[in-house]
Amino acid sequence: MQKKAGGKVKHPQKKRKLKLLPFFNEGVVEAGCDEAGRGCLAGPVFAAAVILPPGFKNKLLNDSKQLTKEERNKLRPLIEKEALAWAVEMVANEEIDRVNILNASFLAMNRAVQKLKVVPEHLLIDGHMFRPQVTIPYTCMIKGDGRFMSIAAASVLAKTWRDEFMELLHSEFPAYHWDKNKGYPTWQHREAISLCGISKYHRLSFKLTDMQLELEF
Repeated sequence: MQKKAGGKVKHPQKKRKLKLLPFFNEGVVEAGCDEAGRGCLAGPVFAAAVILPPGFKNKLLNDSKQLTKEERNKLRPLIEKEALAWAVEMVANEEIDRVNILNASFLAMNRAVQKLKVVPEHLLIDGHMFRPQVTIPYTCMIKGDGRFMSIAAASVLAKTWRDEFMELLHSEFPAYHWDKNKGYPTWQHREAISLCGISKYHRLSFKLTDMQLELEF
């Protein structure tokens, strides 16, 4: 709480959720595309493409970063059931090291689009740039996952699929706490790298520690 002049208490206003837009081009089959895991030290980058049906509504749907784990897990089966088409693809850490993380993110999105069972007429890409491997027209949307339903839905699928994958990797290498940090550069993750070395799932092109240790697995 904050005090105003005169001693009156001013209560902070809760940030209002903006209403997501159902489309960018009305009457056009649009696929929203987003990725997850770009800033991680380990594991693949995931991307999803989602085509929602006309008139799709869901009050909970939002940018996956604004949702709790429980909310994302509740939305995932709804999106997968109600979408006209959806697809999730990934690019593994070895390929990220070969092509760099930006190109890997584009590659994952392209693979997801190519996997769709319905061919979209237009793509809505989260972010400010894209390198297409398809001939479909596209529009880049900065912070699009908080503006358009289809991109928000893609962000939820990419995030939940990747989180689930990292939890599986955690069972193989529990020392890195991937069940909690999902491969992101937390202090706990960096400390584990310093103590245990680098696993086969770490991105060697990223700065993992001050000294790049390596163990053979």
